[in-house]
Amino acid sequence: MESSKRVVGTLLTIFQTRLELLSNEIEEERLRVRQMLFYGSIALFCFGLSIMLLTVFIVVVFWDSYRLSVLGGLTSLFFLAGLVVFNSLRNLAQERTKLFSSSLSELEDDRARLTSRT
Repeated sequence: MESSKRVVGTLLTIFQTRLELLSNEIEEERLRVRQMLFYGSIALFCFGLSIMLLTVFIVVVFWDSYRLSVLGGLTSLFFLAGLVVFNSLRNLAQERTKLFSSSLSELEDDRARLTSRT
């Protein structure tokens, strides 16, 4: 009876440790995503503002002779760049990272240890 209590206690301790590890991984992933969104939004704002200012600058430089050609060329360039970035974003979103890989490997190790004892 005493040995079964120890085994159950050990199993509960292992389970608690794995749950704590899992909750830490969830928290780290949540913080990483929040930080990525924050930095991404700031970068997007800065790049957007610089692109608009650069566009205005180029149009003003060529105002007298080629303003329509420059506007059309810049519009095409930005549209193509947007398509490339959108395609990259779509590919990135389709890639799946192995979430909770540490917890899963630890649970696999625990399972292997428990099955090797019997």
